[in-house]
Amino acid sequence: MVAYGLTGAGCQERERDMTTAFLPGFALGFSLILAIGAQNAFVLRQGIRRAHVFAVCLTCAVSDALLIALGVSSFSVVAEALPWLTPAFRYGGAAFLIVYGAKAFWAAWKGADALAVGRDGVGSLRATILTVLALTWLNPHVYLDTVVLLGSISTQYGENAVWFGAGAVTSSFVFFFSLGYGAQLLAPLFARPRAWQILDIFVGLVMWAIAYKLIFLI
Repeated sequence: MVAYGLTGAGCQERERDMTTAFLPGFALGFSLILAIGAQNAFVLRQGIRRAHVFAVCLTCAVSDALLIALGVSSFSVVAEALPWLTPAFRYGGAAFLIVYGAKAFWAAWKGADALAVGRDGVGSLRATILTVLALTWLNPHVYLDTVVLLGSISTQYGENAVWFGAGAVTSSFVFFFSLGYGAQLLAPLFARPRAWQILDIFVGLVMWAIAYKLIFLI
């Protein structure tokens, strides 16, 4: 009975460890892709048209998953060989988040533009996939977010880094499929600049909260 109790306590502790890594990974991953950009605008536009929505969302989510996996796996290996690299990226990542959050607050203060969704032709599945691949893999910013930022922060979670990465991957799937299939509902809302201001404030708060944790709590 004692052995069983210890085993149960150990399992509960392990579940708590996984949760404390998974949830931050989900929150940071979700926040990083919230800001509107060419890729998100394309997904939203395809969703409004109901054109190749599943293929577009899956392509975006799988691309993010591959990049996040690369970041989490590579930084854990590199950190062992170069111990100074982890704190460097820790504070560098915090600085990036502070700037990123400040930009979000600035966008909220000056007022964001409403999203204009084009009404041009739908296009073939092949052309659509090639477009979304280009918007994803040819964007230098996506590598900074997934490989560098998420990869470096994942090293703070030790053996639970994989759960941090899993949280970030899950957020990508949740975001892109929600954006694609919820586009019909979201389009009228985000046609209003006020909605983007609220979103920018939320993104800024999340970014600064994570930066604070990186600098003072880890």
